[in-house]
Amino acid sequence: QAVRESLIRTHEMELVRVIKMKDSEIHRLQGALVTLRDGAQDKVKAVLQAEAREDARRAWEGERVRLLHDLETLKAAKKQVEEMLTHTVTADKQKAADLRTSHHAHQEEVTRIKRDSERDIRRLMDELKSRERSVLSLERELGAQAGYAQRLALQREALDEASERRNAGSPKREIPAAVTNSGGVTGGAGVKEGHLEERDVRRFQLRIGELHGVVRKLEDRNALLADERNELLKRVRETEAQLKPLLDKNRRLAKKCDDLVAAQQRQEERVRGLSRENLELTASQTACVTCGPPSGHEEMEEGDEADETEIEFLRLQVAEQQNIIDDLTKALQSAAYDRNAMELDIIRWQRKQKRRSSRSSKRILTQKLVGVEREMSLDSDSSYATDRTAGTPGTPDTDMDEHMAREETELRFRHLMHEYQALQRAYSLLHEQLGGGLDAERDALTREQLQADLLKYQARVEDLERALSQRGQDATWVEEKQQLCRRNQELLQKLHELENDENSLKQEVQDLQDQNELMEFRILELEERERRSPGLSLLLPPFREGDSPLQWYCAREAAMEVSIHELMKKLDLLGDNANLRNDEQVAVIQARTVLSLADKWLHQIEGTEVALQQKMIDLENEK
Repeated sequence: QAVRESLIRTHEMELVRVIKMKDSEIHRLQGALVTLRDGAQDKVKAVLQAEAREDARRAWEGERVRLLHDLETLKAAKKQVEEMLTHTVTADKQKAADLRTSHHAHQEEVTRIKRDSERDIRRLMDELKSRERSVLSLERELGAQAGYAQRLALQREALDEASERRNAGSPKREIPAAVTNSGGVTGGAGVKEGHLEERDVRRFQLRIGELHGVVRKLEDRNALLADERNELLKRVRETEAQLKPLLDKNRRLAKKCDDLVAAQQRQEERVRGLSRENLELTASQTACVTCGPPSGHEEMEEGDEADETEIEFLRLQVAEQQNIIDDLTKALQSAAYDRNAMELDIIRWQRKQKRRSSRSSKRILTQKLVGVEREMSLDSDSSYATDRTAGTPGTPDTDMDEHMAREETELRFRHLMHEYQALQRAYSLLHEQLGGGLDAERDALTREQLQADLLKYQARVEDLERALSQRGQDATWVEEKQQLCRRNQELLQKLHELENDENSLKQEVQDLQDQNELMEFRILELEERERRSPGLSLLLPPFREGDSPLQWYCAREAAMEVSIHELMKKLDLLGDNANLRNDEQVAVIQARTVLSLADKWLHQIEGTEVALQQKMIDLENEK
């Protein structure tokens, strides 16, 4: 009993001592918990801020690298696009020049074809008319010859009748005497006249045959000329059909010329606006110079950049206006060439008509003289009356020829005048459609104005170049300046992008701060709730060194420690036994799989526990 009481007292003393130790340990842990709770907010906030700052810095660096890479790719793409643009612009200019040259060549070819066709038509018409006149003259000559032959036949019949009357009225007794006395004379005269008449008839028949041959040849020639005329008319129609697209193209080019004139006017307005801005800038620069020295290098760079841009713009304007001037001068030259060619054709035609009329009059006179000589040679044995009757019918023929030639020239002149008036009307219509672009005076005024503008712009460019040379700067400096300006623009753009990124990061930081404030407010609410709630008495049982609460719980519940490796070995031995059924073997395999997964999970939990312990150690060291 005494031993029992002594053991009870010692046990109670030991319990009291252990309780005191546990109470002191609890108080110590509660104080550590309070300190940890007080410092955890600041630490968590600092850690979160550091992590957010580090994440923001990493994101900013990554975004910066990405933006730099994108900037390089955009630069390369821009360079390629600029090269493609320059190539396309040069190709377009070359194509426009080729089209312009081909257009002018087509116009020249069309005018040449029209001129050649008109000349061929006129030549063929002249040949036709000359052939018709020759045919008419030959027909008149044939009619004169036929009339002369008929007159000779009538004279012969009259002579035959006279000889018959003479023979019938003489007495029979005088016949032998008459025969003897006048046989030599009358017989000789009759024989001579018969021979002359037969010779004239044969000659007239030969002449008539020759004239018929000439008429047949002329008819064949007339048929050939008619075929040629039809072919030429067909060619004229084909040329007109070929000219139709060219005329449409000319109309489109005229419309394009109007568009270019409108664009030129717009460019002139822009140039005026730029000149006004330049005057304002020069006035402001002079005002700055009078007020004091320049504010800095940036203003000088801005002024130089404005001057360079203005120089480039003026150069482009001068090039465009030079192209427009060239186009207008070519159009004016072609119009003037067409008008001069038309006037020259009219003058040549008038000269040809004059020469033709003089030649026709000379030809008529020579034909008249030849006809008179021929009639005189043919009628050498006829009387004066016969010669007079043969010569008088030629006078109205010559008058008729002259009258016909005059009427023909008048008709031709009227026809050409009608053509000239039609061309004038077409020219006036074209002039109205183009809005007066082909007016000579207006073209001259426009040319003078364009030349004056060109000289003014050239003088402006020279002044700017002189100003650059006075500053001691050249084209290389201008190029370097342009590159520097482009670099500044790129840097400004990059700076704007970085500012946008910074603003976005600031917004994210602000959001994180708001979230931290919400978390702090939530922590305060939890602390207030914990303060108002009844206190918890944490009666922790004593642990051995190196034991965890889980092990203590297992020991209290009389749970046995299980070794996974031993269980795996037992399962291997059990699986090697051949007396197992199929479902038992499947259960063994599933158990092995579950044990392997549990082993992996335990290893992961141990790794997590080690990491948490290390973190707690680090937190204690930071205190």
